[in-house]
Amino acid sequence: MPCYNEAATVETIVERVLASPWTAEVLVVDDGSTDGTRDILAGLTDERVRVLLQPVNRGKGAAIRRGFAEATADFVVVQDADLEYDPADWDLLLAPLVRGDADVVYGSRFQSGRPRRVLYFWHSVGNRFLTLLSNMFTDLNLTDMETCYKAFRREVVQSLELCEDRFGIEPEITAKVAAGGWRVWEVGISYSGRTYAEGKKIDWRDGVAAIRCIVKYGLETRGQRPRHLRG
Repeated sequence: MPCYNEAATVETIVERVLASPWTAEVLVVDDGSTDGTRDILAGLTDERVRVLLQPVNRGKGAAIRRGFAEATADFVVVQDADLEYDPADWDLLLAPLVRGDADVVYGSRFQSGRPRRVLYFWHSVGNRFLTLLSNMFTDLNLTDMETCYKAFRREVVQSLELCEDRFGIEPEITAKVAAGGWRVWEVGISYSGRTYAEGKKIDWRDGVAAIRCIVKYGLETRGQRPRHLRG
């Protein structure tokens, strides 16, 4: 759980994650919060919670990389510290992993049949464009590359050599998962997006950076994807 200045939501989302029957451990990586988030995290008493403190704010990607390195459970789920993504959807997200059908599962906000809050049109357009561009490089047919909800077998994430410190971690993960030939599934999830007034942090500059990362890692991994996916 990457976390930066989420004092208003972090305790609630940690409680929701702990309530899931799938939860073996919760790794909260605080990325240099200055709004009281660290005081809240210090008060958490459940033994399954491990709080990892970054010395300075380095970005979501850096927090995710640290969490991946520290994980010990069989499956790893990326869970933001806000309330946009609902741990009640973990049943859907983890099912292909539990069945042994998948190595990586993406939770799509754009597949039909799941409720989602209606917000920014241009964010939706931007996400779909970034997903299309990523698919062109990876030859995957995802509908939501930028989703927070990604679930993995632990050996997959700990085999990936990841570099990005900020939101470029999403296209980097996708390019390197595709290059590794891992079996990727996608399921529809609910989504309760928040406004900028409610604390949303990503902006157009992150979109530009995502394009750079899609091209960079797409070119770096070109030709690496096995002809046959891993079994």
